[in-house]
Amino acid sequence: MKDSLLLSPARWAAGTVRLPGSKSISNRCLLLAALASGETEIRDLLDSDDTEVMLAALKALGVSIEACGDQAIRVTGVAGSFPVKQAELYLGNAGTAFRSLTAALAVSGGHYQLSGVPRMHERPIGDLVDSLRTLGADIRYLGGEGFPPLDIHPGSVRSGSVAVRGDVSSQFLTALLMALPLTGQAVEIEVVGELISKPYIEITLNLMARFGVTVTRSGWQKFAIAAAQRYRSPGVLYVEGDASSASYFLAAAAIAGGPVRVLGVGAKSIQGDVRFAEALEKMGVEIETGENFISARSPRTGKLKAFDADFNHIPDAAMTLAVVALFADGPCTLRNIASWRVKETDRIAAMATELAKLGATVAAGEDYLRVSAPVSLNPNVAIDTYDDHRMAMCFSLIALGGVPVVINNPGCVAKTYPGYFADFARIASPVIAIDGPSASGKGTVAALVAERLGFHYLDSGSLYRLTALAATRAGIAWEDEAQVAGIAAKLPAEFSGAKILLAGDDVTLAIRSEECSKGASIVAALPAVRAALLDRQRRYRQAPGLVAEGRDMGSVVFPDAVLKVFLTASAKARAERRHKQLIEKGMSANISSLLRELQERDARDAARSVAPLQKCADALLLDTTELSVDQAVTAVLEQVDLLSDATNARP
Repeated sequence: MKDSLLLSPARWAAGTVRLPGSKSISNRCLLLAALASGETEIRDLLDSDDTEVMLAALKALGVSIEACGDQAIRVTGVAGSFPVKQAELYLGNAGTAFRSLTAALAVSGGHYQLSGVPRMHERPIGDLVDSLRTLGADIRYLGGEGFPPLDIHPGSVRSGSVAVRGDVSSQFLTALLMALPLTGQAVEIEVVGELISKPYIEITLNLMARFGVTVTRSGWQKFAIAAAQRYRSPGVLYVEGDASSASYFLAAAAIAGGPVRVLGVGAKSIQGDVRFAEALEKMGVEIETGENFISARSPRTGKLKAFDADFNHIPDAAMTLAVVALFADGPCTLRNIASWRVKETDRIAAMATELAKLGATVAAGEDYLRVSAPVSLNPNVAIDTYDDHRMAMCFSLIALGGVPVVINNPGCVAKTYPGYFADFARIASPVIAIDGPSASGKGTVAALVAERLGFHYLDSGSLYRLTALAATRAGIAWEDEAQVAGIAAKLPAEFSGAKILLAGDDVTLAIRSEECSKGASIVAALPAVRAALLDRQRRYRQAPGLVAEGRDMGSVVFPDAVLKVFLTASAKARAERRHKQLIEKGMSANISSLLRELQERDARDAARSVAPLQKCADALLLDTTELSVDQAVTAVLEQVDLLSDATNARP
């Protein structure tokens, strides 16, 4: 990915996003499956830098892992003892991998060295090491005291009780909980101080139970692991969608209308970050939750409500709220977020710096952040991301404030969500797809709808007309699929205002001839031609949105269009409209001939095997026989208003 990414201004966010698998669940599942007896099939596993780090480490330790389908792997467990007893492991900046493997390897009876990126060597691990040493582990520091890299030697971990601080990182407790059952002895863990990120501990306990190990909990202060417990494969495990990643899309809806629906998390999620939706509800956002989805849309009236709240329970997702605060009706305060300072970067400091660039007034303390929005956001600000995936994803939301923003090092999102910016672009560039039979007015209506909304416009029919014209000029028969597809793939077409150019020539009128229309109908039925033009059409999708007109816009090119409209009219009304258009252009025409040609084309288009003329099941049917152009445009825009209920969706 480029060193920086310019996000264009957007005004309306809408659509559906299928979330990638949860990083927290993915890496826990991988380690538990490796430590268990038996084979475990993990489905919907997150494909990201952090999971790749864990996979590589487990393979280096002798664990057999093989792909068994799309986003699915099969792990053959080692029954509690890694076969490889000496290894040097590089774990990048993956905290979930580093902390949990430190504990697991400390009780594995081998010699291991663990290192990571420079930032990982600045992230404290001393509290976890101290706890493991208390039980007999032999762990030494290769650099600064209390920080990675680590040198782990065979130790003799014994039963008993151990204390661990809970106010630095919940990953320390998670690491102990997952590793200590490997000793086969009874152990009690006492948490010193307030335990942060409790929902992440619930994830750990839930997954351990799936693998056959139960933990007795006394509040959030004591956790008892009984002796003689062993991890056993549950067979097949499904990884939930990432609830932290859901926060960006739900926030997008809160800022810029919605509705936005995220798939993969819902009412039965084991992830605490689903409670981000509750925080949005308190700001006035409308939330709907199903078994496997969460949907959001902005308040129907007024701005988002300001907040002053404790976010210790959702520290990762709370970062998103620091940016949402820029769109609230007053100052917002995030409290009890000290853990931000020991993440991939010092997130409190980084957030304060980048929010200030945008014009916000920011006050930052050891464990809080207060954000007051400016009258207007500064445009074209270059956001530094500090090699922190969540910084990049959070600040993408600024584009929804209607100002361009530059994200530096956008590739850092690969840590947890490699496809983030593609998914963000889709919801920040909603598509309205308009189709219908020839002369139904779809082109005129679509162009005017795009103009009223300030959206981009795609006349897909022009691309097929241009292809037919280019084939004619090259002396190629319209039925010659291979050669016509070659022309379509390299079509030298340009759209300049109202003009349409082919290899520099103005062909605006030429492609509207009846002969060219006939050719377009023929070449558009060729699968190779449609395939050649597919990516080209999809590239027209840009913020703030696109109105796409044409045969398969809502079924093939943009199946995720937020609104699909099928315009129709009687054949007689369409023939009269076409006759009027031709006469106004000074061209001769006969209504009877036009009516016959339209009826023949309707039959041909409806019967063809590729992209036949038919209404999508989820499209709105709009009969324009008795409607003027303005009335038809108004009818479509009313549907946009009903869908969005967002004042900023319309200029």
